[in-house]
Amino acid sequence: MTHDTAIKALKLAAIGTVIFGLAMVLALVSPLRLGLALFLDLVHWPLDGQQDLNSDSARVLAAISGGLLVGTGTLIWGITTEVYSKTPKIGGRIILTGVLAWYLPDSFGSYMVGAWFNVVLNTGFLALFAVPILLYRPAKQPVAA
Repeated sequence: MTHDTAIKALKLAAIGTVIFGLAMVLALVSPLRLGLALFLDLVHWPLDGQQDLNSDSARVLAAISGGLLVGTGTLIWGITTEVYSKTPKIGGRIILTGVLAWYLPDSFGSYMVGAWFNVVLNTGFLALFAVPILLYRPAKQPVAA
């Protein structure tokens, strides 16, 4: 993967993260609520309609999680633009450390509370950031004659 392609993929993943986070927050006051309820039901597989946003605790956690996703996406955009684009090794290490610091406790906690399918979803989300970094290979410099 070229450096430009990796940068574009990371920026796209960052934008997707921001959009998902904003959708979570807006779901608290809009028809997007049905989509977030479906997502909550999905992570507690099987789809059975048992999860919802009816408690104050569920709503505040959706607000907090949505805000954290917006912040994370914005942060990764900034790291990609200001660090990874100039120094891929350092920027990639920062991004991978951050997404692994989210992935491991989120997946562990999800599994422990019976939301095992969230581990599957988390793995896909992790791949959005890890794949461009891990597949990037610097172009070989021409050998001077």
